[in-house]
Amino acid sequence: MAIPVIDFSKLNGEERAKTMAQIHNGCEEWGFFQLINHGIPEELLERVKKVCSEFYKLEREENFKNSKTVKLLNELAEKKSSEKVEHADWEDVITLLDDNEWPENTPDFRETMAEYRSELKKLAQRIMEVMDENLGLPKGFIKKAFNGGDGDNAFFGTKVSHYPPCPYPELVNGLRAHTDAGGVILLFQDDKVGGLQMLKGGEWIDVQPLPNAIVINTGDQIEVLSNGRYKSCWHRVLGSPSGNRRSVASFYNPSLKATISPAPQLVVEKENQEVEDTYPEFVFGDYMSVYAEQKFLPKEPRFQAVRAK
Repeated sequence: MAIPVIDFSKLNGEERAKTMAQIHNGCEEWGFFQLINHGIPEELLERVKKVCSEFYKLEREENFKNSKTVKLLNELAEKKSSEKVEHADWEDVITLLDDNEWPENTPDFRETMAEYRSELKKLAQRIMEVMDENLGLPKGFIKKAFNGGDGDNAFFGTKVSHYPPCPYPELVNGLRAHTDAGGVILLFQDDKVGGLQMLKGGEWIDVQPLPNAIVINTGDQIEVLSNGRYKSCWHRVLGSPSGNRRSVASFYNPSLKATISPAPQLVVEKENQEVEDTYPEFVFGDYMSVYAEQKFLPKEPRFQAVRAK
């Protein structure tokens, strides 16, 4: 079983209805799908690969070798213990925002990643418009909900991660299983080194590397806004003994002040239905406070916890 691969360019042609249906199926049945012909220039994607790899070698590799996770893993391996490293991931990561400090020592990193982020933000907004249409919502509904109105207040962050070769992949996770807290996630993953898996029907399925594709997955807030039509999906990264897996994930999330609840058009009144059967209304910042403590735990209690705030 392989996750859906969708040609995004066909939205503009004779196969528009078929492509819309494919994206709807990707959101409703999978929570993960890959876009090809998505409009991001290949030349830009090649530059992103280059600067991210150089950035890791120049500015991150030595720090990772001396990190707490590496020390913990080596200690467990020396004990020949069957225990796993429980509360850490075999991941080196930085987050890029418009207003935080960016790496300065890698040539062309800032210019390339700023250009990439601008393109990805536009793609995220196009995907949200497709979701609006597929769910029968007014155009711009999800974007407006995430921005808390008509402004440009939504959170847009980019995580640049590397998963270096791991000598004992059976003892540590690349990244522990979780759902994403936010909205629409756009991942530019390694062309060759795999490891990302999603959970479907109780089975872990590889998200196969596909050169220059953009992997889309839906976060918890899309699940709430769609009133459960589109579910956020559990996913994880496995460590690998060979290859340094690159992962550039961009997150279009609500503003921390945005109020999130199921779209009224998608809430069907049922006789004797109790309030607890539907998703709560909450401020996204409150949800993030709960998520920070419960990221790797079942997601349903997160919704209940935020209901109680």
